[in-house]
Amino acid sequence: MTKAIEPYKSGVFDLTHKLTVEKHGHTALITINQPPANTWDRESLIGLKQIVDHLNHDDEVYALVITGQGDSFFSAGADLHLFADADHNRAREMARRFGDAFEALRDFRGVSIAAINGYALGGGLECALACDIRIAERHAQLGLPEASVGLLPCAGGTQALTWRVGEGWAKRMILCGERLDAETALRIGLVEQVVDSGDSRGHALLMASRVARQSPVAVRAIKPLIDAVRRRGPDTLGAAEREAFVSLFDAEDTREGVSAFIEKREPAWRNR
Repeated sequence: MTKAIEPYKSGVFDLTHKLTVEKHGHTALITINQPPANTWDRESLIGLKQIVDHLNHDDEVYALVITGQGDSFFSAGADLHLFADADHNRAREMARRFGDAFEALRDFRGVSIAAINGYALGGGLECALACDIRIAERHAQLGLPEASVGLLPCAGGTQALTWRVGEGWAKRMILCGERLDAETALRIGLVEQVVDSGDSRGHALLMASRVARQSPVAVRAIKPLIDAVRRRGPDTLGAAEREAFVSLFDAEDTREGVSAFIEKREPAWRNR
């Protein structure tokens, strides 16, 4: 069983010893802690969904960073021992658990950043793809090798990767098993930044700290509009964008942001 999430306002809490969460200002740092390859299993996937649900109700958290323990693996994806007996029911449950966990991460109400500190393969890359921004270390390797073991990406990989890098690169990575280094991933738009080995966590936390300068209410209104382009295409959300702009004027943070600008001071966000 997964332990209940504990308060972490003054430090760190540990979820099943496979995911740990630390609070850095307005940022939650989630570390995948399942050595040697930081693989995902049923318990950790349930845990990730619970953590994100918890963070969505914490008005002090504006951003999250997710990374892997150690310096070799962000995450190698699913523990394939789970599928060794080809049990259909287990496969169906695990596919659902992956979907639930990474969809929760994708729909996190703040800004999510993947600090890719090593190999991000299979479900590991799908986890990173569920984030808003990806920062990779120079030695990182990224791929979706499921077809090489007779499987396929089941946590949004075929969809999210194709949207991000285009059909050609998605087919090279998924159908041909091509693994990318960090510089290639940057060039094709799979990651947004490449940093030196050991630096992804620090850069991700720094970027997340910049989110705290934004109105969290405005971020919550803006992010779904950007995400919706994937589903509806560009130039179809103008009316929704304008309506969201007007609705922000019901928020205390909007009034505070405008007043702070006029008064030449830093805004004091209240997240409401």
